[in-house]
Amino acid sequence: MNDTIPDKMLAAVLKGPNDIRVEEVEVPSPGSHEVLVKVHACAICGTDPTVISKGWKGMPPYGSFIPGHEYSGEVVAVGPDVKDFKIGDRIAIESHKGCGYCVNCKRGKYTICLNYGKPETGHRHYGFTNNGGYAQYVVNNISTLYKVADNVTYEEAALVTTAACVHYALDNIGGFLGGETVAVLGPGPIGLMAVQLSKALGAGKVYLTGTRESRLKVGRELGADMTININEQNVVDTIMKDTDGMGVELVIECSGAPSAVEEAYEIVMRGGRMSFVGDSHENPTPNHRKFVLDDLKAAGVRGEGLGDCRRSLELLKMKKIQAKPLITHHFPLIDFNEALNTFIERKGGALKVIIHPNG
Repeated sequence: MNDTIPDKMLAAVLKGPNDIRVEEVEVPSPGSHEVLVKVHACAICGTDPTVISKGWKGMPPYGSFIPGHEYSGEVVAVGPDVKDFKIGDRIAIESHKGCGYCVNCKRGKYTICLNYGKPETGHRHYGFTNNGGYAQYVVNNISTLYKVADNVTYEEAALVTTAACVHYALDNIGGFLGGETVAVLGPGPIGLMAVQLSKALGAGKVYLTGTRESRLKVGRELGADMTININEQNVVDTIMKDTDGMGVELVIECSGAPSAVEEAYEIVMRGGRMSFVGDSHENPTPNHRKFVLDDLKAAGVRGEGLGDCRRSLELLKMKKIQAKPLITHHFPLIDFNEALNTFIERKGGALKVIIHPNG
């Protein structure tokens, strides 16, 4: 590494459940096919509070682990055998790197690598089973890197996996057909990206459901044709009436709420498709009989994959989708716990909270 890279850096280190502290640690060194990234922006994701409060399968021991998986930055050092990236490259990352040789990896399904959490196999899940981006510097394998266009800011680039998760969800459900009617359930960052991607890919009418009017308003500004506040309207009745009893061709469930999962089965048309992006911590009771008799299709999604980060970055570059309207708060790394509390409690209408490790 060069002389401008310090020996020590600040990082948010997880000491125990709900105990994360910003302290000085060693700057890591890149190995073969790895680079050292100077982190300029790291977004707090809805999964981070779970990692911080409950841990994660395959996570390193408390006291050494640095979370954070939605980040972007600048390449400042390269390890051996790195050919396609150089010092100074602006990059965004995806968090998953599969082992590369298990059955799922060979099928391109590296986000569900069968060697998950086993670093000795080459598997990496940055911010979950390997150190992530709540630090001034982080090491990434080059397979997780994507170059960022000059007209895309680091803050926008940090949200690329938010868009790519929806891209991957559409891949998993068999793609997207222009003119389709779409219902997006949940107006969080994923749901708001789902609205934009649906419109960018040529959707007909897009419905957006949720509880917070402030978020539904953002959804309308980003392209939702009809928003439904579930505290005021019945989702199933409203959508079925507006579609003349047919339902929508595609449901993208982004909240994980059991009620929304159940609603998805009731508002999808016969022969339609459902993509489940939200992670439910409870067990919903979907209408299995309707699923069978109506010949429905459904798929889950685990992160980003199949080059969806590259495509999402291209859409950001082309201004077909926007990340800035989702970014509501900015904090320096030293104030990480205040930032996390702001995100969890939705202070000031928080959507995406950005950590700036290097100022």
